[in-house]
Amino acid sequence: MQVSPWFDATVFSVLGLLIGSFLNVVIYRFPLMLEAQWKAECAEQAGKDLPAAKAFNLMVPRSRCLKCDHQIRWYENIPVLSYLFLRGKCSACATPISLRYPLVELATGALFFYCAWTWGATATALVWSGFAAAILALAFIDWDTTLLPDDITLPLLWSGLIAAALQWTTVGLSAAVWGAVAGYMSLWLVYWAFKLITGKDGMGFGDFKLFAALGAWFGWQALVPIILMASVIGAVVGIAMKFSSGLREGGYVPFGPFLAGSGLTAMIFGPASILRFVGL
Repeated sequence: MQVSPWFDATVFSVLGLLIGSFLNVVIYRFPLMLEAQWKAECAEQAGKDLPAAKAFNLMVPRSRCLKCDHQIRWYENIPVLSYLFLRGKCSACATPISLRYPLVELATGALFFYCAWTWGATATALVWSGFAAAILALAFIDWDTTLLPDDITLPLLWSGLIAAALQWTTVGLSAAVWGAVAGYMSLWLVYWAFKLITGKDGMGFGDFKLFAALGAWFGWQALVPIILMASVIGAVVGIAMKFSSGLREGGYVPFGPFLAGSGLTAMIFGPASILRFVGL
């Protein structure tokens, strides 16, 4: 019996909503986990003992209100619906809940829907859904903390190469490998050229790895369109934030979210559409 494309897409979208709820946890907790790990490593190098800390990871403790410590019940944690039911406020202290939580869930659900609608219930749809989820997490983590964790960028890179090798994407393995190489080396060279000229760091090493991952997923041919779109939009946003006094201390804007946005654009519309977008 042939299954309707709508059914496949709906199942994927529900899965995307659930994954989006988990991504909110990853976005908030993972940087804190890294910070705790770094503090422990520094203390170990210094020969100091840190006081025993409570377990804190992506699974425990259960989600709580950051203001009143109210433990979120299961029916208060249903993607999107709970936010609407609670009217965007904590049920215990009425503290507003960030609109970003349901937006991340909706974005993930919509991207999963797109993947299933485009490729059906196939391995291709699954791997591109995983790509979209990882990209969303990286974009928000980098925007919040200027971190692009290796624990996400490196698996994203390797999964792109594996997907190409298994022919789950339209990118050949050779193009994927050279895309990863060119993606990393191009930004690495820009970084060192900028540092030698100005004596300052122009970007983080995580940007190299994210661009390498995009090269693995889309091939070396897509790197120029992706970097052009990311640079143009990043420059526009940076200028707008400067004039609106929205720049954070140090006057920097993380580049990762714009690379991530270009990657999602390439997934949905294709790299060639990016060149048309920037007028080339």
